[in-house]
Amino acid sequence: MQKPLSPLADPARAPEADDARARRRLVQAALAGPLLPGWHAAWAQQPAAGRVVQLRGDVLRNGQPLPPQASVAAGDRIDTGPGSSAVFTVGDSAYLVRENTRLELQGDAPGAVRVLRLLTGAVASVWRRGTDRQVITPTLTAGIRGTGVYAEVFPEEDWRSYFCNCYGTVELAAGGERVLSESRYHQSFWAEASPRQGRSLRPAAAINHTDEEMEMLAALVQERTAWQISGMKGPKDGRGRQYDKRPVPAPQPPSGHDIYN
Repeated sequence: MQKPLSPLADPARAPEADDARARRRLVQAALAGPLLPGWHAAWAQQPAAGRVVQLRGDVLRNGQPLPPQASVAAGDRIDTGPGSSAVFTVGDSAYLVRENTRLELQGDAPGAVRVLRLLTGAVASVWRRGTDRQVITPTLTAGIRGTGVYAEVFPEEDWRSYFCNCYGTVELAAGGERVLSESRYHQSFWAEASPRQGRSLRPAAAINHTDEEMEMLAALVQERTAWQISGMKGPKDGRGRQYDKRPVPAPQPPSGHDIYN
């Protein structure tokens, strides 16, 4: 069983309000597109294998501090400390790594991630269409095609995993169970280390990630989310549904037995 990470140096934490503003600025910059030619020009000059978009706090690549001008590639291990985060792209995939996270990017070429192995912590990612790619946690294997997903590992809860198929098609496997998830708006699951109520894969609500974060990651790889394309969202209940676009029928007059005397 994977052990928790040794604590990294704890950087001075920014106030929550400053952190929220910084995240909004990042989302706005990614979504602005052609309105920010200077940002795109600087971004395009970085190595093709992977581009670092934002770093906050203590972020390591293969055990060494990750400089803002560096690149990330398949074959790298990324660690974030308390209060830290990283946003970067590798080829046709984009990643938002939360604090206290360790993950490994595996692939046959520097710019082509085939496996995202999440050992602990949390990561949101968007992948353009492709085959034979996986997100793996201690309790879950997810085969992904073209999709946006969020995964989180809970060491304090027997290493159970949370997985949200924010949009797209994902093949999930945990403890001998398999589920084909086809989502348009956040279909979520718990993957248990030991079956609960006879199930290793159980429904979950959509937690700990936002639409704006997924939209930002999609923009970094020149994509749009399913709800941006359709113009519809839905109840964020983890069931993967969007609201029906058809108009709501006009109310009908009550029938005789509905009229009070």
